[in-house]
Amino acid sequence: MLPNLFTTGCLFAGFYSIVAAMSGRFEAAAIAIFIAMIMDGLDGRIARLTNTQSAFGAEYDSLADMVSFGLAPALIVYVWLLSDLGKLGWLAAFVYTAGTALRLARFNTQAGREEKRYFQGLASPAAAAVIAGMVWIGQDYDLDGRKFAMIATIITTMLGVFMVSNVRYRSFKDLDLKGRVPFVAILVVVLVFVLISIDPPQILFAGFSLYALSGPVVTLVTLRRRRAERKAFSQSRGDSPSADKDKPEE
Repeated sequence: MLPNLFTTGCLFAGFYSIVAAMSGRFEAAAIAIFIAMIMDGLDGRIARLTNTQSAFGAEYDSLADMVSFGLAPALIVYVWLLSDLGKLGWLAAFVYTAGTALRLARFNTQAGREEKRYFQGLASPAAAAVIAGMVWIGQDYDLDGRKFAMIATIITTMLGVFMVSNVRYRSFKDLDLKGRVPFVAILVVVLVFVLISIDPPQILFAGFSLYALSGPVVTLVTLRRRRAERKAFSQSRGDSPSADKDKPEE
């Protein structure tokens, strides 16, 4: 019962976010998304700590995530700004929504087989946090106009693509929260909260945006390093064209 209560809290926050966006209260709608993220992060951990995991809880969690991190962010950004672009705006919102649905479906089918340290594709709560932070900043600084609407459209579409990609993202699930925690770790957590309190919308948007970009950047760097390693290994074996040219004919 306890984990499902937190899942219900996540679902309620997502529902409230939609209602707030329809009423034009976009800042409250964005904050509700972050509250849904906290609830979503707690339900799974509480289920594991109390040993109350169930198939029902897993399915319920996915449905709540679809509302809170799929429909709610797409509707918020569409009502806030993308509606000014007509079909292009709602298509971008749909790409994001479809990306969330596909991401959650793939996650459910790979449950138990996915590597614990990494996600395949951007997690839907992180994508929702980028959109919520963007809307929150836009409200604080009165950002509007067709130019910024195009930027919001590009960001929304890219987040949908990142969720269904094969790019790996660090999940941080391998962090040990049951054992002894170093004092430095506690200090870092306190500093993070202090940093967020300085300017919540900017810090949250910047932090989750960097996380969203970290997957493609790390992937490109890894591919480039592996290509260089294969090239160096090939040259060390004498398989390069220059090496073949220097070999004497038999």
